[in-house]
Amino acid sequence: MKDNFSSQSDKYAKYRPTYPPTFFSYLDELLEKKDCAWDCGTGNGQVAYKLAKSFKKIMATDISKQQINNAAKANNIFYSIQPAEQTLFEDDLFDFIVVAQAVHWFDFEKFYAEVRRTAKKDALLCIVGYGIISVSPTVDALISDFYTNTIGSFWDKERLYIDEGYRTIPFPFEEISTPQFENRHLWSLDHLVGYLNTWSAVKHFVRRKGYNPVEELKEKLKTYWQANERKEVVFPILLRIGKLNEG
Repeated sequence: MKDNFSSQSDKYAKYRPTYPPTFFSYLDELLEKKDCAWDCGTGNGQVAYKLAKSFKKIMATDISKQQINNAAKANNIFYSIQPAEQTLFEDDLFDFIVVAQAVHWFDFEKFYAEVRRTAKKDALLCIVGYGIISVSPTVDALISDFYTNTIGSFWDKERLYIDEGYRTIPFPFEEISTPQFENRHLWSLDHLVGYLNTWSAVKHFVRRKGYNPVEELKEKLKTYWQANERKEVVFPILLRIGKLNEG
């Protein structure tokens, strides 16, 4: 299993975008039973923390100890270091299983077998993530060139699933039609740079080339983004939800 996110895990928690309140309101209305949920590949725990307001108990797992050490805490969130494909959870435990911006790293067949084993009958599986950031035509063009040409060859092959909006991942479940969501934030240039530095391809580039390409991009962005300015950034939300008919 790949672990691209243990390094700089504190920055991951600080700079990665969150998910919109409308998304969690939708889940709250969609879910009938809210006893126990599994946030698989929890990362910084942002989804677990939000779900903890509705569920009695959240089991949140990740393969990265560093990520969990920096994850959001609540009394009903129970973190553990476990791979998605093989856990110590008992059978028929979860009403809801969610994977946020992580499923593309999993062994699909093994993970889905674990989902079927640990889920209750009629539980829901939610695969959610976010696509490429959008700011303005000029900024977007610079980021797109950086994404494709500067660090394009340094992306792991799994990144393609995100580029394809999660529509090409295997999903052998009774799929529910979902609304479209997007996430909007007001970010400074420094926050954008912090976010770009969490990209796994940037980390791969730095390890192989010995310097950080984000610094050059930052200088180009300064033409369109003043140091004390906050711009609206938009992330399209990628979402697939399926019903587990067999618990």
